[in-house]
Amino acid sequence: MERLAKTLGDMQIPFAIAGAMAANAHGHRRTTADVDILIRKDELDRFKQRHLGLGWVNKFDGSKNFRDAVTDVNVDALIVGQYPGDGLPKPVAFPPPEDVSETGADGIPYISLKTLLELKIASGMTTSHRPRDFDDVIQLIGINSLPLDYAAKLNPYVAEKFCELWQSAQVSDDE
Repeated sequence: MERLAKTLGDMQIPFAIAGAMAANAHGHRRTTADVDILIRKDELDRFKQRHLGLGWVNKFDGSKNFRDAVTDVNVDALIVGQYPGDGLPKPVAFPPPEDVSETGADGIPYISLKTLLELKIASGMTTSHRPRDFDDVIQLIGINSLPLDYAAKLNPYVAEKFCELWQSAQVSDDE
C-alpha cells in the first residue's frame, strides 16, 4: 500500500485507499490480502501506461485490477462513477477520491468513515456473497461509538440498513 501510495502521489494522481485498509485506518483492525483504491478510470490508465512492466502487472489482459510484482499484493481498483456490490446503478456510486479522502497519520489518503460505511452497506445490500461488508460496518459502528442518528448523515439508500446494523452493534459478546 505504501509503495502504491508513493507511486500515485509522485504522479499527482488523486486516489484514496478504500476497503479493509480504510477500515483499519478508521479503527477496525482486520487482515486483508489486497489493497482497494478509489481512482478515476483515466488516472488508472495513466498509471498503468507508465508503470505496467516496471514492478506492476495486470491481473489479466484488460483487467482494471493489478498486482504489485515486488510485494505480490493485489490491487483492486474502484472506479469513480461505477457502483459497489453488484455493479448495477444505484443511488450510491464510487465518488471522486478528492471529495471523500482524509489523510491518515501515515500521510496516505483514505476514504472517510461516512463514505466507507455507505459503500460497504450498498455492497452488502446488493451481493449475497459479501457478508463481511456488513460485519465491517457493525465493527466500525462499535469501535467509533457511532450514534443511531448517524444514519441521517448517510445516503438515504443505505440509512435504514445502517439502523439495522447499528442494532447489531449494540449486542456484546459478553452478554
